[in-house]
Amino acid sequence: MDRKAQERAPVYEALEKFGKMRVVPFDVPGHKRGRGNPELAKLLGEKCVSMDVNSMKPLDNLCHPVSVIREAEQLAADAFGAANAFLMVGGTTSAVQSMILSSVKAGEKVILPRNMHRSVMGALVLCGAVPVYVNPDCDARLGIPLGIRLEQLEETIARTPDAKAVLVNNPTYYGICSDMRGIVQLAHAHGMKVLADEAHGTHFYFGEGLPLSAMAAGADMAAVSMHKSGGSLTQSSLLLTGPAVNADYVRQIINLTQTTSASYLLLSSLDISRRNLALRGREAFAGVIELAEYAREEINDAGGWYAFGKELKNGGSVFDFDATKLSVHTLDVGLAGIEVYDILRDEYDIQIEFGDLGNILAYLSIGDRKRDVERLVSALSEIRRLYAKDRAGMMDNEYIAPDVAVTPQFAFYSPKECLPIRDTAGRICTEFVMCYPPGIPILAPGERVTKEIIDYILYAKDKGCQLTGPEDAAIERLNVLK
Repeated sequence: MDRKAQERAPVYEALEKFGKMRVVPFDVPGHKRGRGNPELAKLLGEKCVSMDVNSMKPLDNLCHPVSVIREAEQLAADAFGAANAFLMVGGTTSAVQSMILSSVKAGEKVILPRNMHRSVMGALVLCGAVPVYVNPDCDARLGIPLGIRLEQLEETIARTPDAKAVLVNNPTYYGICSDMRGIVQLAHAHGMKVLADEAHGTHFYFGEGLPLSAMAAGADMAAVSMHKSGGSLTQSSLLLTGPAVNADYVRQIINLTQTTSASYLLLSSLDISRRNLALRGREAFAGVIELAEYAREEINDAGGWYAFGKELKNGGSVFDFDATKLSVHTLDVGLAGIEVYDILRDEYDIQIEFGDLGNILAYLSIGDRKRDVERLVSALSEIRRLYAKDRAGMMDNEYIAPDVAVTPQFAFYSPKECLPIRDTAGRICTEFVMCYPPGIPILAPGERVTKEIIDYILYAKDKGCQLTGPEDAAIERLNVLK
């Protein structure tokens, strides 16, 4: 990485220069630097609305960058150790979908873990590719899905030698990492690309003592959520590619679905955040790891809760663990994760990332302070004292292996009927059902509904999980194939 070059932020610098030109805007956006919408200008501030501008020659164009955006992408590629980088303004969902649409076509197969984000399945609905699942091992105590073991991938490749790509979570929402280097070597030996969903792994590229990043492992493509642990604005992301990937074709794929009116607020935030991480990321993430380790120790010493970490490593399904992730198992206190999530917000004014049926995740990153972590630790101690109960009757399994009957695209676009959810056992689902966050489908189009899945959905709904996906917002009915 060229540290001197990383001191630049070309998009931001161009915006600053443009702002001094006193240009009269007869283009979009229609608020005209905030003058047409004073309430918006008051809310966001004059600086913000003045930077909400349209693509033009001095500011380049995200669909076909040739100047400052291109420079920003080259700097990002250098910082992340990639051959090419693409600034994305449609979130990592857009990056993931562009990654998949660039790699597989209708009827082609892609190997992936079933505990993937809904954006992956959405891409398969769009392109018609066929998923071949590696069902992950589950941790018996925590009830969570783990990573891909190399033996599992070898078996899946042997069954599906014509697959075009392998997709890996690096890491999972809970911080679990697979053997990225081993997966890359194995997949490449069979002529398959390796795609990494690194929505929660931006910091892998800049911190010490963290799991291996996808680009460092030799992966072909990686979707990176800069807005999560990287500090950029929500919805801004990066798509990284290796030297064997045709970057010009990837740009064409991105332009199929990404907006032609890219937000310069998002683009400049990516530019500035990349510079910040390249220059100060190593020190910043060392502090995040220190905070997370402190929190884990304090929470575990308090009793009841289990804040898990690197002790889970087993060289296979937990090849490595992201030490910045503060994941806490809640069932030993007799509370579902979503119940703890709600109590923390409603009673203690603490908003954590998510709670599921047995765990919570407090997302720590470069903006956190020790006193805030201490407040969380104190709140958990008090919740255990006030709300702890017997865990009898609580569901502890966070993963149900799917029964795939037809492809996601076929199911999604086929004739369907809407039935009460209790009457759908044995039928083939045509839509998504998931708790969000984390956005991992409980059901996806093309999968058979089972009694176990119905019980899981109703239990999650009863506990207060935010269920999303179906046409029926009340999650009382489900669309299935006719």
